[in-house]
Amino acid sequence: MDKRTVLDRLTRDEDERITLGRVWDLAEKCVSRDIPGHTGFLTPQEQLLCQNLLQTLGLGERAAFWGGYDGAQRCQLHLLPSWAEGPEEDAIAALRVRWYTGEHPTHRDLLGSLMGLGITRQIIGDILVDGDGSAADILTVPTTAEYLLQQWDRAGRTPIQCEAVGLHDLHLPRQEFKEIRDTVSSLRLDSVVSAAFAMARGKAADLIAAGRVQVNWQDAVKGDRPVAQGDVITARGLGKCILSAVGQPTKKGRLPITVQRYI
Repeated sequence: MDKRTVLDRLTRDEDERITLGRVWDLAEKCVSRDIPGHTGFLTPQEQLLCQNLLQTLGLGERAAFWGGYDGAQRCQLHLLPSWAEGPEEDAIAALRVRWYTGEHPTHRDLLGSLMGLGITRQIIGDILVDGDGSAADILTVPTTAEYLLQQWDRAGRTPIQCEAVGLHDLHLPRQEFKEIRDTVSSLRLDSVVSAAFAMARGKAADLIAAGRVQVNWQDAVKGDRPVAQGDVITARGLGKCILSAVGQPTKKGRLPITVQRYI
């Protein structure tokens, strides 16, 4: 299998090519030496790219994505040797960050503070801010967790305190969503976006054409693109939704849909 040809087909830019090239090298090492390996934390779009590569290489069963908890957005890709049943248990560590009552550092404040310490984004997984804004759990790698326990004492101007916590003790934010029921003429992307975000279909089409919509974390620029039950749709500036159900056509030929729009 020609590496250049495969990467040309699967990637759109140099960054994606570099990411998949590294994953390919990691996969080859895992298979030839029968040893585990894993990447840094990947975005959902990068995870999809890696899945496509591993399926092409016939190694889908040798891979697992793990972000520290079920449903994590940013995950490491673990390449598994023949003797392993899953990712290494100690590949991810968690910290709980607290601050004084009345202070409210945001996700951006915490991430910016970490970047200020010279930590790259690939070393940090999800940042889970408590609903009341009093604390946050940070997913990272063990060596970085040890460093942060010793050195991280401020997020911007806010003094903070860190402690190590187990992955089973994470404070997972409750994901709230609004359930929207509607009917559409077809499962075109512009029709579903129109229903999900309560806008005219023409405005939805303009939003898509402007490159502000993704389906399953991949850019979608054509309004007539078909979508299916289970697809995740994000619209920049508007939020995220899941096409959770598609019913049988009505007598007038329209399709009932149910959309879960996160709030």
